[in-house]
Parts: sequence; C-alpha cells; structure tokens
Amino acid sequence: MAHYHETSTLIGADKVEGTDVYNTAGDHLGTIHEIMIDKVTGKVAYAVMSFGGFLGMGEKYHPLPWSTLTYDTDKEGYVVNLSKEQLRDAPVFDDDEETFLADRAYEKRVHDYYGTTPYWGL
Repeated sequence: MAHYHETSTLIGADKVEGTDVYNTAGDHLGTIHEIMIDKVTGKVAYAVMSFGGFLGMGEKYHPLPWSTLTYDTDKEGYVVNLSKEQLRDAPVFDDDEETFLADRAYEKRVHDYYGTTPYWGL
C-alpha cells in the first residue's frame, strides 16, 4: 500500500482523526473522532468531535461544521470559537444513536446553531 505524505495544504483523513480540539481560550474540548465527506461534491462537511466517556464508553459526539475549525500549528490541533457553555447546548449524539446526519433537518439545526452556511449550499 502506498503512503502519501502531507503537504503544507493537504493532510490525510487518518491524520485528522484523533487530533485534539480546543476553544479560543485554550481549553481542550475533545478530539476529532472522524470526518464526514459529502459523497457527491467531495467537500468535507463535518468533523465529528468526541468528548467525555471513559475507555471509549459513554462518549458523546458533536458534529462540527468543517468551516468552524481552524488548524493551529502551535497547538498541533484544531481551534473552534466556542466556550464550554456553548458546547454544552450544541447538537450532540451518543454512540448508541443511529446515523444522525441522514436527516437534513438535523443537519440544518447543526448549521443554524453554529451560524454557518450548510456545506450543500456553498
């Protein structure tokens, strides 16, 4: 299997997964569990951030619109402009739930919460 190296502007999905997420105050919020890519357009739609739980049990997940994340080279992680309080009220699901992003109404709620333009409307 071929291995590709990062460039200054490209990164492999496997390198994004597991990357830490911070808020602008420097608080650690969680890690990137996975990224979700639109099958038709190829655009990265969401970074699903995991947080909480213990040894992989009881984790919760926040779908963060990709446009809300900025990579910080000093932190070697992503930064999102959210306080811990805002994150508490953000759309969330747990590992027992069915696929949440199959529902455009749920996706719209996510984008409305973060004040972002839906990836399908860009």
